Amino acid sequence: MRMVIFGLTVTSSWGNGHATLWRGLIRALAPLGWCISFFERDTPYYAGARDLDHLDGGDVVLYRAWEDIARAADIAVREADVVVVTSYCPDAVEASCLAQENCPGLKVFYDLDTAVTLARIEQGDQPSYFGPEGLRDFDLVLSYTGGPALDALKTMLGARLVVPLYGHVDPDRHRPAQARAEFAGDLSYLGTYAADRQAGVEKLLVAPAVRLPERRFVIGGAQYPQDFPWSDNIFFVRHLPPADHPAFFCSSRLTLNVTREAMARKGWCPSGRLFEAAACGAAIISDDWPGLDSFFEPGNEILLAHSSDDVVAALGLPDAELEALRRRARERVLDEHTSARRAAELDRILNDTARAPANEPMKEAV
Repeated sequence: MRMVIFGLTVTSSWGNGHATLWRGLIRALAPLGWCISFFERDTPYYAGARDLDHLDGGDVVLYRAWEDIARAADIAVREADVVVVTSYCPDAVEASCLAQENCPGLKVFYDLDTAVTLARIEQGDQPSYFGPEGLRDFDLVLSYTGGPALDALKTMLGARLVVPLYGHVDPDRHRPAQARAEFAGDLSYLGTYAADRQAGVEKLLVAPAVRLPERRFVIGGAQYPQDFPWSDNIFFVRHLPPADHPAFFCSSRLTLNVTREAMARKGWCPSGRLFEAAACGAAIISDDWPGLDSFFEPGNEILLAHSSDDVVAALGLPDAELEALRRRARERVLDEHTSARRAAELDRILNDTARAPANEPMKEAV
């Protein structure tokens, strides 16, 4: 089976959550019989921080401009059983038109940023990754966000069939690792700077750091502004490639998960970092949002923080209690949230959709 993907990036994890998700998914799809090509525009932004030179399970087609690969893309699409176009793909409209015209198989849109997409539509802003027709011409729409967002994709963007395909983690890449002194801390946070996440970071990390000057706090990520409210006990590690994530997570007593505002508001949208931290055996404290308990059991597998008081209290927990959280969270993620598990789900979804009569769409998963 041939799959062609037109996406944002798979070669660079700099400032985005798409790359590591695609790497794990493609690697896990290959043993299921999928031959995959990923088309990625070669932008300076990602080229300057590329952290992958070989894609396990597939091949990458890097290009400078759509015109440079229009012919090759047309050939690939004509031979494809499935064409996937993703949110934030810079040539999504062109790729979608090509798929609609020439793909003999399934035409799929995968919104890896559903909550942001819907928020922009609600604000009257048209995302650049689909045209005025919305998503109505795709056979299937996959959504990184579940819950009520699935119906919203239908009512707001005309999607005919919507199925959630949540985040995941490759446990061969994210697993317990030796702690490293440069990442050591009482509380760590790994994430790209985002304005709509800043209030949560200040409440759940910056404020506790001010209250606990004897504790060490560590932030890893990219795009942090000069006016970030640093304190003497908050240490910064500039963008970490995925290979360093396990050591980062395993070098602190607790790691913090903060969800972007649009994702938290819609709910049912776990970040890839949440699964990565659990797979590495980290003790996790997270902000709360609707649907979180569908992925981890609060109080038993992860801790919840509604205020800085909750973070301060969590940092005072005994090591044995944090160790139990680590163990249970890792067991849960290995059972339910691996890339292999998502690849099997996607394989089933695609096969069921392809077999369903045009007037009898596949029963949707929720």
